[in-house]
Amino acid sequence: MRALPRAELLEFIAGAHVVVTWVSERVDGAFLDAAGPQLRAVCNYAVGTDNIDLAACRARGIIVTNTPHAVTEGTANLAWALMLAVARRVVEGDRYARSPAYALEGPLAPAEFLGIDISGKSLLIVGAGRIGYATALRGIGFGMRTLYVARTRHLDFETAPLCARRVTLEDGLREADIVSIHTPLTPETRGLFNARTLALMKPSAILINTARGPIVDEGALADALREKCIHGAGLDVFEKEPTVHPGLLPLANCVLTPHIGSGEEKYRRIMGEMAFASARAVLEERDVPNRVV
Repeated sequence: MRALPRAELLEFIAGAHVVVTWVSERVDGAFLDAAGPQLRAVCNYAVGTDNIDLAACRARGIIVTNTPHAVTEGTANLAWALMLAVARRVVEGDRYARSPAYALEGPLAPAEFLGIDISGKSLLIVGAGRIGYATALRGIGFGMRTLYVARTRHLDFETAPLCARRVTLEDGLREADIVSIHTPLTPETRGLFNARTLALMKPSAILINTARGPIVDEGALADALREKCIHGAGLDVFEKEPTVHPGLLPLANCVLTPHIGSGEEKYRRIMGEMAFASARAVLEERDVPNRVV
């Protein structure tokens, strides 16, 4: 079932004591008013809470929970799927293999559909949380060198097995071959990747975003991809989701997926179990797990 239209959603939640929300549902003053004064908790079926006005919930004494850990492995897997899809031109190849042109034109020549090798390259993790760490771990098998950007030092990144090096965003973008975004969406990270910062990247570099769409200025990214300022990009999230910037749609060097980062059956089931465990604890007046507010 897809998300309800806003008016239907507000009608649907009227009288609820606990609401389990999906990441696309905006929990603001109007949402809280529609639910009513008896509302006790909002349990977000996601790790991020940027769809929720936490200050408004706090002011009304409404508990907010999320589903940490459960999204980690699936999202890291998708980050790598996007990296490899961009580097090896998988989507282009799939389209060509399905087209009549493949049979008509015959077997490929040695220099057609060439990708780029990511083994031994530098991987920049922007946002040193659980998902960023899991993504970096997968790079060990490719012999990648890990750099990371974070507000504070993370010794788990700097010790074995990653032995990563903390850098500024600007230095990391100049050095990295692949940049993978895992930072939360905050006022500071909104538009973090824009014309200025994208221009710092290597022409051979790849940008991956499985975090939140508004961290990347999609218009600036479309320009950078079209002008071959960077090699390619893989996006699972979008600035004005579910709308994708029209400049990205025709670009062969941009792989797009519809916000499916945690979309593996195992992890979505665990997310559901966590959200409903939090909801049940609220209703039974027990200690609430995974509480954000």
